[in-house]
Amino acid sequence: MLSDVEDEEFYRRPLGRWPVFVYGVGHMLNDITSACWFTYLLVFLTDIGLPPGDAAIVMLSGQVADGFMTAFSGELIDRFGRFKIWHGAGSLLVAISFSSVFGGCIPCKIFGTDSSALETIGYSLFAAIFNIGWAATQVSHMSMVNCMTLNATSRVVLASCRNAFTMVANLGLYAVAFIVFGLSKSSTHADIENQYRWIAYSSIFIGCCFVSIFLIGTKEPRLKHCVPGKVYARIEWTYWFHKVLYYQVALVYVLARLVTNVSQSFLAFYVIDDLQMALSSKALVPAIIYICSFIVSIILQEMSWTGCRLKTYYSIGCVLWIFCGVAILFLPQTLSGYMYIISIVIGIANALIMVTGVGMQSALVGQDLNGCAFVYGSLSFMDKMSCGVVLYLLESYQSTVSSNTEVLHSTMLSFSVTRYALGLVPAICALISVAVTYSMELESPSKPLVEPLLA
Repeated sequence: MLSDVEDEEFYRRPLGRWPVFVYGVGHMLNDITSACWFTYLLVFLTDIGLPPGDAAIVMLSGQVADGFMTAFSGELIDRFGRFKIWHGAGSLLVAISFSSVFGGCIPCKIFGTDSSALETIGYSLFAAIFNIGWAATQVSHMSMVNCMTLNATSRVVLASCRNAFTMVANLGLYAVAFIVFGLSKSSTHADIENQYRWIAYSSIFIGCCFVSIFLIGTKEPRLKHCVPGKVYARIEWTYWFHKVLYYQVALVYVLARLVTNVSQSFLAFYVIDDLQMALSSKALVPAIIYICSFIVSIILQEMSWTGCRLKTYYSIGCVLWIFCGVAILFLPQTLSGYMYIISIVIGIANALIMVTGVGMQSALVGQDLNGCAFVYGSLSFMDKMSCGVVLYLLESYQSTVSSNTEVLHSTMLSFSVTRYALGLVPAICALISVAVTYSMELESPSKPLVEPLLA
């Protein structure tokens, strides 16, 4: 039997490539359905005739359900463990419910009516169910990181690999969407529903394949139970509220998610309504963003990490987004081609802020393993609630886009709600993030992380 010191040293070694890979694919179902949710839900609902205000209610209902479930599941996982059971159950619920979100209004078919109120209730119900499963999967997957290894760099590697496959999932979605939009017509509401139904079914199939790899190839993390001489006592949730770093990391993570989610939700509106680009740009522009994010995420896996580097690279990503936000805000229709260049920079910025943002959560948790799920759950709760409220407020004013579009044809530039949502909101969030990050004090490992990232 290994001594306590040798066993502790074992869990501080860098993880191999296979455990990192298998862990990274475990969030693919969540990622590909999330990409479809934030990119196409509002577009889909408004295309089938639902008023923008009602579409905003559907989005908000899902975010609220997601937010409460993240906090609830985080506390239960800390108490009872079993990450893979939570992950598998959540994935099953996602797979079953997601097709109903884009598959038409089921209550309307049951009652034989096309009432706008019933449509809103029906879509909101399945949006809430989908997000409950999504939250259980997300919290269990994210909180596994700290229980798989004590190596600080390997924890960032796991987050980086996870982010890389998030990009793969998004690219997979946009490839499917590009094919579906190119091969099928959308002249009626039924045609539109069929388009998005095919996209949803394809997303579920691809995601489930990768979830199966994760569940088969990943062992249930036992770190907090199996290190001899090391007792990871139960941590009360109030413990975290006494740490200043908790509030700093929470604010940084929430702002990072606002940057990515708000920009993703209004990107399709922006390229079609404001820049008057081709219909295929709804898939092409996001694809460029995620290709660049994927490449950067892979590069970040080959670096060693300290608290200082986390702060530096996060700040770089925020500064890049500030420049992109300003460019988007003032980009006229006549120069719409420059959106492809802006997309490259956005992709780089997104990868930097998401990888380092999740890395800061791992740095916050440290070796407090029996409280890690609450940290990820509570931060995700704040993320989901803030995104839901912001998207609801922005989409509630989306009806002004039609009048702004008329102005767009007579002038080179129009400051629509979409333009503010995609350019100004992320830029402001990024600016605040830089200030908060600068004030952080992240502890670096006692030993320099000079060993290879992957064994």
